[in-house]
Amino acid sequence: MNPEAANRGARAWIPTVLGIGISLALLFWSLRGVSPQEVWLNVRAAAPLTLLAAVILATLTFPLRLLRWRLLLRQDDDTILPYGPGWHAIAIGFMANNLLPFRAGEFLRTYTISRLARVRFTSALTSVAVERVFDGIGVVATLVLALFTAHLPADLEIGGIRIAATAERAGILCLVILILGGLVVALPTQSENLIRKLIPAPKVADKLVSIVEGLRLGLSALRSPSRLLGVMAWSLTLWLLNGFSFYVGAKAFNLPVDFPGILLMQGLLVFGIAVPSSPGFVGIFEAAVIAGLSLYGIGKDRAVSYALTYHLTTFLPITLLGLWSLAKTPISLGDFRRSRK
Repeated sequence: MNPEAANRGARAWIPTVLGIGISLALLFWSLRGVSPQEVWLNVRAAAPLTLLAAVILATLTFPLRLLRWRLLLRQDDDTILPYGPGWHAIAIGFMANNLLPFRAGEFLRTYTISRLARVRFTSALTSVAVERVFDGIGVVATLVLALFTAHLPADLEIGGIRIAATAERAGILCLVILILGGLVVALPTQSENLIRKLIPAPKVADKLVSIVEGLRLGLSALRSPSRLLGVMAWSLTLWLLNGFSFYVGAKAFNLPVDFPGILLMQGLLVFGIAVPSSPGFVGIFEAAVIAGLSLYGIGKDRAVSYALTYHLTTFLPITLLGLWSLAKTPISLGDFRRSRK
């Protein structure tokens, strides 16, 4: 084997090893001091039908992703992406994110759609990158709503910092970020020019401009304002629905937290999974949920019961659906691995 290739392969494993270490450390923190008996009693006391409703709502976010993706990505002849191949690609991709290292799901999704539909791999990959931008806008929008409307205890302090007042300032900051993000999406060329004028460091400016340029190329598929607004609307709907599934799950465990509080917890979770982690975001998921619920005085035993149960029950449907799609399509993980070499 080529020594240079071997070194590249070894370096490629560094983020995964680091992610597994972070996940294990956070999982240890999440479970430290927790009573297994209390967790089991809380799980047994949860309302099964309400929990089932939460799982169904969480799973429905994936068809919404398909509807949004059909606006972002067109086939090579500019026809609409077919439902069947689009769904199989999404299901296989998110299944892979749950089970495989390196966050391979995004690449496997683009590989799948390029095999099942008349779509170039590069076009699909660009569409997924743009999709992440709209996910960010959707999450920040719901986080702004949460930070301005969450009924946090007025006297709650962490490290001497009053949380309610900090949340208001964070809400203003997120609102500014949301507005700037919207302007970049709406006016990418003007944004590139403005970045070069405002950023004195050329390397930093070039990096930011390359990101905006990639966004501009990805947005070229959205040739009409109605499609752009449609993508933004689906993104907001998707993250509100995802938050509502968390809220219904909290109701199954009779947790005293309102919907804005759940959106705040969801924001913490989304920012948390941005760091390296193990497949399925084990540990990071539980730690973010515990941190979010602790703002409402919910103890660790109850928070862990909810986090573990929700994580497991919502993990299974899309993983099983993805495995089913993998079995029903001519997609081979071996071919995918060879295509990346």
